Amino acid sequence: MLLLRKKTAFYLTDLETPVGKAINLTIAGLVLLSSVIFVAETYTIPNAVRFQLNIVDTVILIIFAVEYILRLWSTDNKIKYIFSFYSIIDLMAILPFFIGIADISFIRLLRWFRVLRLIRFLDRKSFFGKISTEDGVILGRILFTLFAIIFVYSGLIYQVEHPVNPKVFRTFLDAFYFSIVTMTTVGFGDVTPISELGRLLTVSMILTGIALIPWQVGDLIKRLVKTANQVEIVCPGCGLGFHDADAQFCKACGTKLSGVIDSSVENEISTY
Repeated sequence: MLLLRKKTAFYLTDLETPVGKAINLTIAGLVLLSSVIFVAETYTIPNAVRFQLNIVDTVILIIFAVEYILRLWSTDNKIKYIFSFYSIIDLMAILPFFIGIADISFIRLLRWFRVLRLIRFLDRKSFFGKISTEDGVILGRILFTLFAIIFVYSGLIYQVEHPVNPKVFRTFLDAFYFSIVTMTTVGFGDVTPISELGRLLTVSMILTGIALIPWQVGDLIKRLVKTANQVEIVCPGCGLGFHDADAQFCKACGTKLSGVIDSSVENEISTY
């Protein structure tokens, strides 16, 4: 039994072996699929299609619930896991289904946080496939963070405003447009919320846009400028992808780079 628990815990976090990679990439794909279903349900679609989408979404939620139970069962410190960041995100992803049975409508707001489950995979370079350098992974994380923030806010404002303001917030695209305009502080004013909760969300969007987005975009620009002036060499010690052309050692871990850098520079010069 102990061996089975350890093997389960390993495959639920592994992205190197074929089995572990298949399991985790399948979960990531289901997260994306559930997000697409949420967006599709905001549009006018035939009832038969909507019914089929609900069935698919229910199956996905059951899979997520089984995954959560397996993660909890296979971990050694269950209390620590329950209160960990990833566990809370996982729990928020399945609560709307189970608590929704009691007809608690506001809990449906939590379903938009399901996309944040992808953060778990961003901690590993192998999730990005061909992106093998540390700098490339960091760029991917920044871009995903910006997307996740806008997506979650768009879903929340749609869920809050559509029932009371359906002519303005008709579809997810209207909410997405409003989120980008608000968080970038452009503020055209052609789409505005009317509910108190919607206005509170708008204030939160503005504060997030002022505090977080410039920092993320600034970090993205700095890394793009930085990597443009460096030689792309993967450190054999830590995987750092870019170094100065005259670097002898990796600035992150100290591994010797002189031979690799010199040969790469010669190759670049020979191409011109």
